[in-house]
Amino acid sequence: MKTLKQQLSNYALYHRSKRNIYTHFIGIPLIVFAIICLLQRATIMLEPVTLTVASIVIAITCLYYLMLSVSMGLIMAVCFALLSIIAQPVVVLSTSMWLAVSVGCFVVGWLFQFMGHYYEGKKPAFVDDIIGLVIGPLFVVVEALIILGFYKDVADYIEQHAGPHKA
Repeated sequence: MKTLKQQLSNYALYHRSKRNIYTHFIGIPLIVFAIICLLQRATIMLEPVTLTVASIVIAITCLYYLMLSVSMGLIMAVCFALLSIIAQPVVVLSTSMWLAVSVGCFVVGWLFQFMGHYYEGKKPAFVDDIIGLVIGPLFVVVEALIILGFYKDVADYIEQHAGPHKA
């Protein structure tokens, strides 16, 4: 299994333009939010507990993140928990409104993604490696933390292996 730094630097090869990264700060959270909204209505009854498909997907994803890095796994679990809480009012809407909001966020998120990759001049990372769909949200959070001055060692590793950011 690849390490956190290896996964992030591989993803970063497709994301060196700052404009691309900035569009991902909008696009990826919208896509993740939409997926959570859509998956929260699907439930699995395991007496005495009822689980949502969203909670299962989030748990599996966070387990993978924890295997890459305990600190990032915990941070991502908090991010997903917050998105799940924010999604709750959407989940209880009428079916047509729930679908409109969820699918609308999904489409707008992908528009931002593709706009960013237009700036970059490269295809999205998941085209070459499907794990990019799971690494994307992690990459956005790590980039935000790097901007805030955290994870300097990860930033240095990415710069060494993916190259410096472009304007």
